[in-house]
Amino acid sequence: MSRSRPVVGVTCYEETASFGSFELTAALLPARYVRALERAGASVLILPPQHLAPDETAELCARIDGLVVAGGADIDPARYGADAHPETVVAGGARDALELGLVEAAAETTLPTLAICRGLQVLNVARGGSLLQHLPDVLGHDLHSPVRNGYADHDVRLVPGSRLASLLGSGEAGAPTHHHQAIDILGEGLVATAHADDGVIEAVEDPSLPFLLGVQWHPEVGQDPSLFEALVAAAAERSSSRGSVGR
Repeated sequence: MSRSRPVVGVTCYEETASFGSFELTAALLPARYVRALERAGASVLILPPQHLAPDETAELCARIDGLVVAGGADIDPARYGADAHPETVVAGGARDALELGLVEAAAETTLPTLAICRGLQVLNVARGGSLLQHLPDVLGHDLHSPVRNGYADHDVRLVPGSRLASLLGSGEAGAPTHHHQAIDILGEGLVATAHADDGVIEAVEDPSLPFLLGVQWHPEVGQDPSLFEALVAAAAERSSSRGSVGR
């Protein structure tokens, strides 16, 4: 009998979209996330922005085997005690609330988690960290998001001995990237495991947990499936260890 695929939940956007002659608010996710997880062996469950109580968030985490916190617009700076920069575009309260609650509940329940771009920033804010709101003001260049509708492609330096370095297998990795914000003060329990040449933190992990990685780039756009495969492997192990309890 074949083993069922682990279920990985992925957070998503809330945007206005066209459906024929209608323009409606919709819960949307770029299909690249779904395809990358599908190829890695997961069944994918899209998690739309919603307001949940802490016990409801914990119950949601109990129903999945892994979590991806996807990219998107900016976190409300009030979440980390800052005023909004003119270039900050806030995703919305429901998405912020859901994702912050999910990463906290995931850590408490050791749910395997991969946080991507905005997801890395959500993870950092959830741990009490803060963000640089507009990198061109800080760095004097816009190489992390050089075009409006595309991705930069630069290398990141991996910290030797980190889980990330063990997964990507070298001292450097290619990073398809599009972001104008980044980690400023690192959140509690997080360790920086990759940097850009300009010093921007490009990845974090929590060594105290079985699988918690955050990357500032977009692995779903790149050609290396290692991060998705590692997440799905961790989710499958979790699923196998707990059997069908809670399903």
